[in-house]
Amino acid sequence: MLSTVICHPSTVIQLNMNDHQYFIREAIRLSQQGMRNNAGGPFGCVIVKDGVIVGKGNNSVLANTDPTAHAEIVAIRDACKNLHTFQLTGCDIYTSCEPCPMCMGAIYWARPQAVYYANTRQQAAAIGFDDEMIYVELQKDLMERSIPMHCIISEEAVAVFKEWQEKGNKHLY
Repeated sequence: MLSTVICHPSTVIQLNMNDHQYFIREAIRLSQQGMRNNAGGPFGCVIVKDGVIVGKGNNSVLANTDPTAHAEIVAIRDACKNLHTFQLTGCDIYTSCEPCPMCMGAIYWARPQAVYYANTRQQAAAIGFDDEMIYVELQKDLMERSIPMHCIISEEAVAVFKEWQEKGNKHLY
């Protein structure tokens, strides 16, 4: 059964509702489980390849005392470990909420074929998880950010980049 779903004003997609609903519900179930276990906020994620869940995660920021332990990051790490790869080519990511900027960065590095999400970032902001500040900060000049960025030129750092550039057996990603 195909159905048109609109999750965001600019996004209209055709879904096989049976598969997509199953996977998004699993992400939502993980979000609820992690929240109820006080692991972190109400966010969950599954990564699917060829119709099989290959990675799972729920927000574990509090449980791991790790600000990067968002559901998508945890699921990406799990999927990469299980697939023995650092890229998720051919995979779909199902997440209970539109990913934050950090998670989107990790998603782009992982290179899945698609991301499906349930709640929007506006809905997350309404319950206290507002990432808008990050979107605004990234638009600012480095020295105008609330956390200033300072470049310290170092010959040693340049030498390492030069060594990488000349390295023969490197694997680009």
